[in-house]
Amino acid sequence: MVIDIDRVLGPIPEDDVASADEQGLLAELDRLRIDLACVVHSHALFHDPTSDPPRTVSDRLVRVPVLVPGPLGTGAVPARLVRLCPAEHRFALTGPHGLALAGDLSDQGTAVLLGWGSATFEEIHHLATRYPRLRLVLIDTGYRSLRELADLMDAHPAIGVDTATLNGHRSVEWLARRYGAHRVWFGTGAPVGDDAGPRFQLDHLDLPGADVALIAGGNARALLGPGRDGR
Repeated sequence: MVIDIDRVLGPIPEDDVASADEQGLLAELDRLRIDLACVVHSHALFHDPTSDPPRTVSDRLVRVPVLVPGPLGTGAVPARLVRLCPAEHRFALTGPHGLALAGDLSDQGTAVLLGWGSATFEEIHHLATRYPRLRLVLIDTGYRSLRELADLMDAHPAIGVDTATLNGHRSVEWLARRYGAHRVWFGTGAPVGDDAGPRFQLDHLDLPGADVALIAGGNARALLGPGRDGR
């Protein structure tokens, strides 16, 4: 079972992508042998998170809301996985409204996708210290951030990372062996990022089969709950 936790559905600014509509995205998932994808709609990501984007029809697509705190935002919504984009949507991750939203998400047991370039090291550290049970999955990290990422993951057991940009030599293996495969999630960031590379990497990880299964989809299945297995 392969589950992409970091995927975008909808048109992308200044690019013509196959996943601009649902059928195109499903064809891409078939091509890469990905069973299920957790999708942020591009309208919420690049334009207005407070509006209601088109609903998905396929049970292979799990909608991931983009949340914004405060009276001009979305507030918390019932979801197992959400995304926060403080830099893109101009809010303070660790301001009063941001901390209140994070507290609600922590209480709900909701996991959060958070882009490495969307928040500072200090903000992530502050948030994870304030809410140690809040599950943060850091995306768009890359090999240049490994030292800072290790600093955070050593200090905060609830912080995990996705594989989309972990393309340094054996970076995924190192993280899985040091912190456990339960803290590493398969993701592509597509179509903003490449999807074929992370998918190829997944098939060639030098890890025990049980660890690969957790990274590929086991962690996501445990989070999403029964019945969300893409079958």
